[in-house]
Amino acid sequence: MKKPLALLAAVLLCAGCAPAANTTPAPAESTATPSTPVSLSASSGPQAPGGTVPATIGITWDQASKDAAADIAGKAMADFARPGVEERQWANDLARWLTPQATADYSAVDPANIPASRVTGPVTLSVDESNGYGVMAAVPTNAGTYTVQLLRTGKDAPWKVNRLTPPAS
Repeated sequence: MKKPLALLAAVLLCAGCAPAANTTPAPAESTATPSTPVSLSASSGPQAPGGTVPATIGITWDQASKDAAADIAGKAMADFARPGVEERQWANDLARWLTPQATADYSAVDPANIPASRVTGPVTLSVDESNGYGVMAAVPTNAGTYTVQLLRTGKDAPWKVNRLTPPAS
């Protein structure tokens, strides 16, 4: 009876000393090549095949669109530039002018940290005639000129502010 036990002990001892098997699969060799060039970001190049800008799909700029965009930019900046207003009131007043993303982004802003307290002049637009969905507006304030990005989803859709960028320092 001692012989089978000694044999079993020797087998277990040897098994414990043996190196473990490598079960990690070898990396697969990739031979795939892209069928089209990689799309670049907006500031680095074209996003559409062939580098063309998509059509505005019937949204053309007219004076009414420009007037509406400038009006919304001015009103949004007027509601934004109120550092003395209580946070909740400030956020609620500003939200009516904002896109859903901007509403989320600006919900944590403390209005006391905003250096501007009033709009000081007329709004000027930088219109890209090939893009009827967005426009940049320059809004002068007592703290410098803010850049306001406005977007709309269609010709008859209201302009909404997506970003209010403070003046460069």
